[in-house]
Amino acid sequence: MKQRLFDLYETYKREILIGFVGGLVILGLFIWHGRQQPTEMPMEKPATQVRQTNKTDRKSGKVFVDVKGAVNKPGVYELRRGSRIAEAVNQAGGFRPDADNNQVNLAKQVNDQQMIYIPMKGEQVAPNDGSLASGQQADSNSQVVNLNTATKEQLTTITGIGDKKADLILAYRQQHGQFSRVEDLKNITGFGDKTIAKIKDQLSV
Repeated sequence: MKQRLFDLYETYKREILIGFVGGLVILGLFIWHGRQQPTEMPMEKPATQVRQTNKTDRKSGKVFVDVKGAVNKPGVYELRRGSRIAEAVNQAGGFRPDADNNQVNLAKQVNDQQMIYIPMKGEQVAPNDGSLASGQQADSNSQVVNLNTATKEQLTTITGIGDKKADLILAYRQQHGQFSRVEDLKNITGFGDKTIAKIKDQLSV
């Protein structure tokens, strides 16, 4: 058996050597090629870059203000952060002829979700009733609310006035104009003498 294997080796020695050398060459090429391939790592956006982007967005952000009262085009307007009351009034079409702009601080900066109320000439806006004649942000904690200038949010701070009654007050004001006295609430469904007596001290006109 050993002699036969030796004879086979002698007979095919050249082919065996060639095959062995070829295998080594192929193995070497495979190892070399593997070392040349770059290791790819998933690229992630750096956290510092994300934070910087968010910071930039906040600095260059927008604010929305609700302009009401004696302006030509009342409504909600989008302004650049840091804008002034004067820019909000301009967006709303400017003052009406009956506007009392002496009560408005046009240089004050606006805030997001701020309501800006422009009073009419002869209209007196109490400083503690939550009105925004000077461009101040609404104060929902005011003890006295002006029926002629209050927002829905301010009206609902009054005990006994919920969302539905606040909507009725705003609708009445839109259709009939300003209240002459608190007792005019009797013209609105749901407001009787007893109800008005309970909330009268919290309201003004």
